[in-house]
Amino acid sequence: MDAYYNCLNCMNRKVRILTIDRKVYEGKIVKVDRERVYLETSEGGPVRTSAFGPYRRYGFGYRNQILTLSLFTLLAIALI
Repeated sequence: MDAYYNCLNCMNRKVRILTIDRKVYEGKIVKVDRERVYLETSEGGPVRTSAFGPYRRYGFGYRNQILTLSLFTLLAIALI
């Protein structure tokens, strides 16, 4: 439940999310429900993911792409 309330507190703000499989996502939280967080990625920019340390970029996002992440996989969330 802590992840749910943390995401609610960060609604409509840019965040960096770290998941339990060590992937990092950046974007703006646009919606949160009891099971998922919906993250809007940067317009036309890459979706940033990382195994460890410096970011490795895997592909490019599309304008207004929405990523859906399970709240159960969130390890950390930070405002950027």
